[in-house]
Amino acid sequence: MAWCPFAKKMELQPESDSQPAIRPTQFILHSIVAPWTPERTYEYWRDSTNLESHFGLGYDGSLGQYIGTHTRADANFSANRRADGTGAVSLESASNLEASDPWTDEQVETIIRLGVWLHQEEGIPLRVCRTWDDPGYGFHRMFSEWNPNGHACPGAARVKQFHEVVFPGIVARATGKAPSQPKFEPYPGEAFFMDGDTPALGKSSPIFTAMGKRLVAEGCGRYKVGPGPKLGQADVDSYEAWQRECGYSGAAAKWPPGPTTWNKLQVPHV
Repeated sequence: MAWCPFAKKMELQPESDSQPAIRPTQFILHSIVAPWTPERTYEYWRDSTNLESHFGLGYDGSLGQYIGTHTRADANFSANRRADGTGAVSLESASNLEASDPWTDEQVETIIRLGVWLHQEEGIPLRVCRTWDDPGYGFHRMFSEWNPNGHACPGAARVKQFHEVVFPGIVARATGKAPSQPKFEPYPGEAFFMDGDTPALGKSSPIFTAMGKRLVAEGCGRYKVGPGPKLGQADVDSYEAWQRECGYSGAAAKWPPGPTTWNKLQVPHV
């Protein structure tokens, strides 16, 4: 197992010895919904629960490690229960009680440093995870297989930092050059989403799948199954939740998507 040389080792037992081995292929970021130091996080997992992460991060950038990176930690749900033995390294970071605050500059620096170390030590590829089992870097709310209860972890401010600061910083430091900018699906126009005066339910397009995955990542998913390429009522409900999240209300929050909320959602180009 690998122990990070710049993290304070606080080994959890019996988890460290008794949990299955993994081959780490992902790095997943969480917010712990408490303003805790790594020491306080260790005490919580030691005394109260077994839903631990590998690392804990304080507001001041201090880093603790509780389990070696080749041993399963349970915070990532299905990300650590794959049949091929691969798994995810997880980090819990101090936050406010709503998990709504941004990472501090000190936290961002430590996350970038740890992300580079995991790339060098474990070979985690320098890309954002494209699916729940795709090797790379991500955050807890990104896929329902990681976050089956739909928690808003981390919050929107940290998701924005991940895309704009944290992941680009990991790539830039690991390679000595900035990553290419992601390509997003341009707003397809109101008529794309409508059948006359009603939603175009049943219409099929890969754009709807990409849209739905982003809505789930933003904590606005209202899906029992999916998302998928065929537009359904769950897509409509999810997007209306996103428009409310963006500050719209009443008729302004209703389907169809508008260009402002669409561009803010940053649907990957398909």
